[in-house]
Amino acid sequence: MPREQEQSPMDAAQRRLSAVSAHLQPPPAPTAGCGLAANPTAGEYTHVQGYSAILPEKLQTGKWNVYRSARSPLRLINRFPENPDIGTLHDNFIYAVETFRDCRYLGTRIREDGTVGDYKWITYGETSTSRTAIGSGLIHHGILEGARIGLYFINRPEWIIVDHACAAYSYVSVPLYDTLGPDAVQFIVNHATVEVIFCVPQTLSTLLSFITQMPCVRLVVVVGEEDVKIPPTPANTGVQIITYLKLHNQGKMSPQPFRPPKPDDIATICYTSGTTGTPKGAVLSHENLIANVAGSSLGIRFYPSDVYISYLPLAHIYERANQVALLHYGVAIGFYQGDNLKLMDDLAALRPTVFASVPRLYNRIYAAITNAVKESGGLKERLFHTAYNAKRQALLSGRNPSPMWDKLVFNKIKARLGGRVRLMSSGASPLSSDVMEFLRICFGGEVLEGYGMTETSCVITTMDIGDKLIGHVGSPNPSCEVKLVDVPEMNYTSEDQPYPRGEICARGPIIFRGYYKDEVQTREVIDEDGWLHTGDIGLWLPGGRLKIIDRKKNIFKLAQGEYIAPEKIENVYAKCKFIAQCFVYGDSFNSSLVAIVAVEPEVLKAWAASEGIQYEDLRQLCADPRARAAVLADMDSIGKEAQLRGFEFAKAVTLVAEPFTLENGLLTPTFKVKRPQAKAYFAKEISDMYAQLRETESARPKL
Repeated sequence: MPREQEQSPMDAAQRRLSAVSAHLQPPPAPTAGCGLAANPTAGEYTHVQGYSAILPEKLQTGKWNVYRSARSPLRLINRFPENPDIGTLHDNFIYAVETFRDCRYLGTRIREDGTVGDYKWITYGETSTSRTAIGSGLIHHGILEGARIGLYFINRPEWIIVDHACAAYSYVSVPLYDTLGPDAVQFIVNHATVEVIFCVPQTLSTLLSFITQMPCVRLVVVVGEEDVKIPPTPANTGVQIITYLKLHNQGKMSPQPFRPPKPDDIATICYTSGTTGTPKGAVLSHENLIANVAGSSLGIRFYPSDVYISYLPLAHIYERANQVALLHYGVAIGFYQGDNLKLMDDLAALRPTVFASVPRLYNRIYAAITNAVKESGGLKERLFHTAYNAKRQALLSGRNPSPMWDKLVFNKIKARLGGRVRLMSSGASPLSSDVMEFLRICFGGEVLEGYGMTETSCVITTMDIGDKLIGHVGSPNPSCEVKLVDVPEMNYTSEDQPYPRGEICARGPIIFRGYYKDEVQTREVIDEDGWLHTGDIGLWLPGGRLKIIDRKKNIFKLAQGEYIAPEKIENVYAKCKFIAQCFVYGDSFNSSLVAIVAVEPEVLKAWAASEGIQYEDLRQLCADPRARAAVLADMDSIGKEAQLRGFEFAKAVTLVAEPFTLENGLLTPTFKVKRPQAKAYFAKEISDMYAQLRETESARPKL
C-alpha cells in the first residue's frame, strides 16, 4: 500500500499543523558570526574558522587541510536531521504529500483556449494521484523495474510528475536536453538504453526522424494538449506512441503498488554536455540527492508560503536539486510559459518569493536597470545614486538601511521580479562582485552565490545567510568536505600565503557513483581516497570561505611557456560594457592571446552615435577598426583593474554581430563556450589576427 495511506488522519493533520506553525513562528535570527553554540567535543578535534571547521585529512600527517561546515564539523550530513527516515526521493515526496496535501504545488498559466491568464494550480495531493497513475501506466505497458525513462521537453508540471513516478516505481530518469540536437539525443538514448521517452509535439517530430536508429525505445508518450494528433507508428520499429492522457487513464484504471527504491539505487543519469567529445552520464543515487539537499537546507530554509518560479532547465542539476528542496518544505512552484522573452511577464503574474538564476540573467537585469537610470538623467539619476550609496554604507556598517530609500527608489525595481523576492541564488558560473552588491542593494533580502557541479549532486559550497562579504562562494555544504590540492604547473599550493590555493576537491555522500559505462573517465576524476577532483582552482579566504580563482581544465601554454586559463580571463572581460560574450584563444605557436567578441548591439551603436560614425548595419560597424580599437581599449582597462598579468591580455580582437548560441553550435546547454568548436568556427578570424600581430611586430624598429 502507498505509505501515505498507512498514516492515521490524525498523524497527517498534526504534521500539517506543525509545518504551518513552524512558519508562523520562525526561529530567532542568527547572531553575528556563524550562530553556533560552543561545542567542547568538536573543539578537541577541529579548528573552527568562522563558517568552516578545519580537520586533518589523516591523523598521522598532522596537516590540517580538510574544511567542513562549522554547522556540522564532526559528521557529514546525509539525511534531513529532523526527518532521518527520508532516504530516497520517493520518501521525500511521500513526506511532502502527508504534510502539505492540500497546499498548492505545481502551477501553469496556459488556459484551455490557449490564452494566458493567472496561474492555475494543482495540489500536492493531486500530484500524488497523477504520479501513481503515470507509474502504474508504465507497468501496464510492461516496463520493468530499473528501466531508463527519458524526458525530452522543457519545464512543465508533467516533467515533475513523471520524475516522481520514476522514484515511486524504481525507474531511472534520464533528462534529454531539448536544445542538444538529434545527434546527442540519439547518443544518450542508445548509451543509456532508454526504453520510454516522454516528449511534447514539438520534439516528437525530431524524435521520429531518427527513431529507427534507437532500437531500445519501446514507448513514446506525447505530453501536451488533449487533442494532440498522434502520427502513425513507424514501420518495423516496434515503437508504440500514445498520449500522456491515455497513459494516465490506463494507470488510473489499474493502480499498482509502489516499488520503492533503496537509498543507494540509481535515481537519475544526468548527461553533462561537455565542451568536447560525447556527453558523459553522471550516475546519481537517491542518497546523493537527498544528502546534498539535506545538507544545504541546514542554512537555507523554505516555507509553505514561499512561491518559486521554475524556468532554469530541469535537465540541469541546479534546478533539479532546487525542486527536491522546495518539495520538502511545501513550496508552490509556478512554471514559466517556456519563452524567456515572456519571463518578466510570468514573474509579474506569479510574484515569487524565491528566485534562482544564473549570472547571464542577473547581468542583463543589472545592465537594464543601470542603463535606465542613466537615461532618466537629472533628479531621478541623482536620487538613485544617493539612495544606492546610503543603503550601501548602511549594509557595510551592519546597520539596517532606512526604509525611506525602498519607498522612494527600490520598490519600483523590486517590482520587476514581482515585488516579493526574499531570497535570490546564483550558480552555474561566477557572478561578479559588482552585480552581487547591486542585487543586494536594489532587491533587498538575501542574495547568495553557490558553487557545485553535476558530479556532486549540485551544491559543494554556498554563502551563509547573513554573511555580508561578497566575492566568494561560501563555506562547504554540511554534506561534504573540501580540500585544495597543489597544482605545481600553475604555481598554486596549499602552503601559499596569505591564502592557501589549489585544485578544489570534494568528498562525502554527495559524490556521484561515476560516469555510466565509463570506468576510465570515472577514475580520472575520483581518486583512490574518494576525492572528486573538480578541475577548478580555489583559495581559502578568512572565515573559511572559498573563492574560485581559476580553471585547471582547458589550460594551455603560450609559446614562451606561460600557462593560460582562458575561462578566468573571459570572466574578467565579461564586465566590459561592449561584450555580450567572449572567446579567448591562444596556443603554443604564439606568444599572445586574441579574442572573439560577440558585441552588445545597443552599447556599440550608442558609442558609434557619440563618435559620429556612420554605418549601414551592425556587421559593418563590427568591422570598423575604430570600433575594434574602442572595445580593445575598454578590455585593457578592465584587465588592468582585475590585475591580469601582461601575457593574459588579449592583444587583438575581432567583433562579431552574431551571438554564440546553442543553434550555431558554439554553446553548451549550460551556456559555456565549446572551445574546439569555436576554434574551428572562427579559424579564419584567429588566423587573420595573428597575421596582423606579426605584421605589427615586424614593423617595429629593432634595437
